[in-house]
Amino acid sequence: MQVYDYLIIGSGVAGLNAARLIPKDKKVLLVCKKSPWDCNTFWAQGGVATAVDDKDIPLHIKDTLTAGVNYNDKNAVEILSKNSLSAIHDLIDAGLKFDLNSKGELAFTKEAAHSRSRILHADGDATGRMIHMFLIEQFAHEILTEAVVSDLLIENDVCYGAQFFINETEEKVVYAHNTIIASGGVGSLYKYHTNSTTIAGEVQGICLEKGIQLKDMEMIQFHPTVVKGTHFARKPLLSEALRGEGAHIVDEDGKRFVFDYHEDGELAPRDVVSRAIFDYAKKNRKKVFLSFENFEKEFFIKRFPNIYANLKDIGFELPFERVPISPAFHYTMGGIPTDSNAKITNMKNLYVVGEAACTGVHGANRLASNSLLEGIVFSKIAVEHSLKNNFKISYKDYNKKILSYTRNNQIDKDIKNSLRKLMWENAAIVRKQSNLEYALSEVQKFLQQDVGRLLRLRLLTAQSILQAAVNRKESLGAHFLEEDK
Repeated sequence: MQVYDYLIIGSGVAGLNAARLIPKDKKVLLVCKKSPWDCNTFWAQGGVATAVDDKDIPLHIKDTLTAGVNYNDKNAVEILSKNSLSAIHDLIDAGLKFDLNSKGELAFTKEAAHSRSRILHADGDATGRMIHMFLIEQFAHEILTEAVVSDLLIENDVCYGAQFFINETEEKVVYAHNTIIASGGVGSLYKYHTNSTTIAGEVQGICLEKGIQLKDMEMIQFHPTVVKGTHFARKPLLSEALRGEGAHIVDEDGKRFVFDYHEDGELAPRDVVSRAIFDYAKKNRKKVFLSFENFEKEFFIKRFPNIYANLKDIGFELPFERVPISPAFHYTMGGIPTDSNAKITNMKNLYVVGEAACTGVHGANRLASNSLLEGIVFSKIAVEHSLKNNFKISYKDYNKKILSYTRNNQIDKDIKNSLRKLMWENAAIVRKQSNLEYALSEVQKFLQQDVGRLLRLRLLTAQSILQAAVNRKESLGAHFLEEDK
């Protein structure tokens, strides 16, 4: 029986960077649901945050804590910032090219809730894509595509590997000395989102089945500036960097109304800006736009070439036209809880990195562009710890019966659509206790039906989000409660 040294679940920045750092003499298998490109990293526009120098570390920590409403794990935030420079320069030394300024130095730019310019970009507004392509080029191991995790092989606090669907009916079991979960968040649980359609929270559902309780699942971030009115499953994002460079949020009369909600206007934390748009549009029955009137066309095309091209394809001529916007699901602050080594507490050899993890870094609201950084920093920590730990399994010690699952059932599609609508209408930007309780009861009814394996796992994760939201009786960060009337 073949046993891998490492099994990595997910092909985003966290999974691929972990693979890059594992010695080439180790036997590594990376699995992804579709192609390696079907991940959130590939679509990340904004950039990657980093402390600019040692003097900036305390300020980066402070900004992260302030955005997270001081609900963050301060130790995790310190680990993130203190390791940021070395982690970024490790990538640069390996050949990754970030954008430079006119002096040939790293071009740091500003984004919302950062007190200074500290965001690095690549190819203007395609930072995630450029990092992803670079890491794919560095990938030196085995990869299995079109593989959807159906179970984790866990017994006595040891993970022996995982089970996958490799087509509609066939399943495959893989054993590994170390397993690294890097499967992303839960975007496809919501009707309107910016995520890859592969991101649906199934692995989180598996963890719940195994008795691993998820943490802070009520903390869901909605991106304020998503193109409104398109028919794509994944809604086109208008990067935070646009506002950092001078784009304004306005109503149909040109009023910059976000200043009515926060002194920093468009550069307030994401939860504030999202709620401002939601509240203003609802109360005033006015459309909301992103305006680029401050930009010269030549600069805009150079700084945001991909946004310019993508919006041109759907009929907008930037920077001359305003674009209608609304918030949409973007990121999960909560997830599978880990210790400071990116390992699940009490597990011997199961690590979680990237958005799937709840390190405590983001608190109640993630600071812009800290997500790519988290994936880079904590994937490095996970690999270093696992190499030092050198844990070995024997597949013969796994005594549990390996079950066979039905991937999908006929009723699944309708329930999936109902679930996405239910989550958007009841557990989104502004919440009511009665709505949360209603949605929770509906999800529990869905769980009693004969649904396929993948939908069941999604429903378990949705149930966890709703239960956490019901349990938190007061507003905090991205969890914003409105009184029932």
